[in-house]
Amino acid sequence: MHSLCAAVDAHAAELDQAITLEEKIINDWDELAARVKGQRPLVFTNGVFDILHRGHVQYLHEARAQGACLVLAVNSDDSVRRLGKGADRPINALGDRQGVLAGLASVDFVTMFSADTPLQLIAKIRPEILVKGGDWPVEKIVGATEVQGWGGRVLSIPFQHQRSTSNLLQRIRERLP
Repeated sequence: MHSLCAAVDAHAAELDQAITLEEKIINDWDELAARVKGQRPLVFTNGVFDILHRGHVQYLHEARAQGACLVLAVNSDDSVRRLGKGADRPINALGDRQGVLAGLASVDFVTMFSADTPLQLIAKIRPEILVKGGDWPVEKIVGATEVQGWGGRVLSIPFQHQRSTSNLLQRIRERLP
């Protein structure tokens, strides 16, 4: 019994140690899988997060509330360009987007993916909860079938604040002389 208590205390002390923003950014998926192994239920989401706005922050807060740990996968710069969001996107480079997102209390770990979808990453870390924003119906969320197949849940979180980076950029461009 004493050994078990000592192990629990040691683990709690590890969790209490301050983690730097850089330590929250893990692009090596094997390392990420090892870091989240005992942090269950694991929540996963992904996106571009080019210019962070209130809608993003609210969404990530709600996603994190679904489990013990939130992993946020960010599209690489090349992946963003393939999404067709515009020739000048992303506005912020991957490292900058990851650094800003790592600063959010709701985000436990930030990683990246270069493919068009994060399906390989989802299969690697096997989250119990897969989350996307309210503009994604559950049946269209990449990885939904896989997560549901291993007994997990897939959620489409309704927007609390109607914001989008594309609309924000359009408003900025309209105001430029």
